Amino acid sequence: MADKTVTVKQTGSPIRREKKQRATLVGLGLNKMNRTRTLKDTPQVRGMINKISHLVSVVDEK
Repeated sequence: MADKTVTVKQTGSPIRREKKQRATLVGLGLNKMNRTRTLKDTPQVRGMINKISHLVSVVDEK
């Protein structure tokens, strides 16, 4: 059975955001507008997505 994944797309700019929010974006592998990353669907990744939900959107869940 394959691991579950989640595809995240950055929709907001990190300009004028707190350092923690920028660091969370970098931790997810995002740092420029409209970038997408496919990540393992773990509680840690979900928590990071929830912290910056105003900057990212979940494109696909598998």
